[in-house]
Amino acid sequence: MFKSFAAVAVLLLANAAFAGDTPAPANAYLYIGWPNDGQVIAAGKPFRVWFGLRSMGVAPKDVTFPNTGHHHLLIDTELPAADREIPSDRNHLHFGAGETETMVELPPGKHTLQLIMGDAKHIPHNPPVYSKKITIFVK
Repeated sequence: MFKSFAAVAVLLLANAAFAGDTPAPANAYLYIGWPNDGQVIAAGKPFRVWFGLRSMGVAPKDVTFPNTGHHHLLIDTELPAADREIPSDRNHLHFGAGETETMVELPPGKHTLQLIMGDAKHIPHNPPVYSKKITIFVK
């Protein structure tokens, strides 16, 4: 039993060591308000994605204020490393002006969308605040 407890403790400590320095409220909840999981989107035109957040505020990049951050939309990718700056590319869209929605156009096919909050320097909070990953279909 001690070995199992020790292994769990080491795993928890290792995960904590690989998180950003900016604290997040324990009850922060991030979600994609639209589209819904399984949604079919018409191809060839942009569609709106809106971001939902509870128990935490939104602030632009480079603004350091307790319990705030800004959104990053992840498209067809996994969550980034929690102890480094979130990449900025076609799969990691930054909303450093404090935006809470965007328009996206994707090619036909199956796609995943997920949100993660970043602090003033685009590093995930501790603990990381991220949404459930949803799947959409562009046809």
